This record gives sequence, C-alpha cells and structure tokens, in this order.
Amino acid sequence: MKKNLVLILNLVFITSFAQKSDFKAFNLSLPVEIAYYDNQFSGLYIYNEKLFMMSESRLQDHAEGKLYAMRLSDLDLKINDTSYILPFQKYPLYNLEKLRGKITGLGQNYEGLEAISISGDAIHHSVETDTPSPDCYLIEGKINDTAVIMNTEYLMAVAKPVEPDGSHIYNAGFEAIAMVRNQIFCFFEFNYFPSANYVYATITDSIMNNRKINLIPLSRIPFRVTDITQTGNNHFTAINYFYKGGGADAVYRIPDDDSENNRLIKNDKGYHSYCRLIDLEYSGNYFTWKPLWEFPLQYMDYNWEGIAAYKTGYFIINDKYTPKRPYQSTLLYIRPK
Repeated sequence: MKKNLVLILNLVFITSFAQKSDFKAFNLSLPVEIAYYDNQFSGLYIYNEKLFMMSESRLQDHAEGKLYAMRLSDLDLKINDTSYILPFQKYPLYNLEKLRGKITGLGQNYEGLEAISISGDAIHHSVETDTPSPDCYLIEGKINDTAVIMNTEYLMAVAKPVEPDGSHIYNAGFEAIAMVRNQIFCFFEFNYFPSANYVYATITDSIMNNRKINLIPLSRIPFRVTDITQTGNNHFTAINYFYKGGGADAVYRIPDDDSENNRLIKNDKGYHSYCRLIDLEYSGNYFTWKPLWEFPLQYMDYNWEGIAAYKTGYFIINDKYTPKRPYQSTLLYIRPK
C-alpha cells in the first residue's frame, strides 16, 4: 500500500510538469571514480533506499562489469549542501564475461548494458549488440549486499525491429526496461517506424525455453528513447533525445513534412541537439505519450541515458558525452521550483 501511495503521489507531481515551465536543476558533483567518463552510465534505478547507477560495462574495451550505488539519504544531503562528498558502493557483476562469451558464440557482438530493473533480489539488464546483429538480449542475476551474481543459464534473445527493407537501425538497442507485475517491458531506442511501433513484453516466471515476446502497440515517437522510469501504475517518464549528428545518425531525423517535430530540432542554422521528458501511458493494451518538459538550454547537448523518479522530481545521468571536453559523468536532480 505504501509503495502504491508513493507511485500515486509521484504521478500527481509528474503529471503537473506539463503545466509548469519553471524547473530547478541541481548538478550533483560526483566522486572522482564515478565521474570518470568511461563508466558510460546508461541506466538508473532506485532500490532498497539507494540510487543504483549502471555502467555500460563495455567488456570489449576492457572495462569491468559493475554498478555503483549511493544512499538516497546522502543524495538528499548533497542536494541541500553542494560541498557534501557523496559516499558510494561498487557492486561487481560476476559472470558477465561468461554471458558475453555466449553471445559471441551465437555470432553476435556484445556492445554493453543499456538498461536495469530490480525486483526483490532479481536484477535484469538489457544487452545491446552492434548494428548488424539481429538480436539484443535480456540477462538476469541476483543482487546481494556486495555484488551481483549473473545467471549464466539465462540469456533471452529479443529480436530488433527493422526497417521495411529489412535493414537495422544504426546503433539502436533496447535502451529501457521496466518490470510491471510479472512482465518485463522492453523499449526500443527507435520508435518512428512508418507502419507500426511496439513495446516488447515477456513473462518472467515462464519456462525459459517457452518464453514468448508479446508486442504492445506504441504511438509513434520521434527521436530516441534512452531510458524510462515508472511514475504510476500505468505511467512512465522517458528521456526523449535527439542528437544533431549526421551520417548514420541521420536515421533519427524527421521527414521535412513533419513540421511540428522539426521545429524542435532545426533552425536557420541547421540541426541542433534536443532533449525533453515525455509521459508514456499504458492503457487498453496500448502505449500513448505526451510531452512533459524540455531540458534547459545549457543541458540540451548532454547525451542523457539514465532516469529515476524520486520524490517530486528525477535523477538524470549522461553516458559520458557533454558539449565540452573533458567528458565526464554528470548527475542532475531536477524538480519544479
């Protein structure tokens, strides 16, 4: 009951974001080890009174598999006292290398972890693969007080959606996952296919070999979806990000006849990066969305990839890319003034 009340209160505040434009952003300086850019954080999750920060764990680049965690009580202190030095704990991800080996054995290329969800002591991650690989993966482990033990027998393929001609979307994977009752909802990064777009759902307690993917229709969304956080029984807030780059990244641009969305990402000088939060609602076996809040101009160019709802606002983190070098991990807490 208490958990449901918190979700309802969060939903009341977050729904009100659509009517508000005055927000305060707290830039929470991080310890040197966590601020190091090659942690490449790609997901946030609140569990057991801690904020968990998921590194992409790019084993192919000789990075270690790991999570970091900071107590919410310490983060509350940091919000009110910028000089406070945040304590943290590192959680190694044991057996991740073995799972990477299995993916390699299937002829696909592991690129890193993209999303996190924790329920009880069970932890799930989505694994991104390189563009030519036809599948991404869900993996599972058990979290304890000091580490995460990945289950080497759990490796579930989730086929990437493709363009009408069968081609894969450049550098796209399942950037967000959420546990809803006994289902894992997987959100693909690109949701602007011309015909149909879906959220991919699987039952967690079925026999591994008999698991099926259910397709839940999703209203067409421009740009990227890089992470989500649950804010109510049927509501999620997502990061909706557009990167201004060209080349293969141009797949995330909008056709010229979509003037409503183009006005967000183009001006007389050309394309510019853009980031906002959107509300996703799951109702009648269908997902719809609406815009909530645009990021302040000073934070538009950060590649935001992690979000977690907390009290009346959100924690947000980037992977590593910032407008200026040197790159670094940047953690914000944003809330209405």
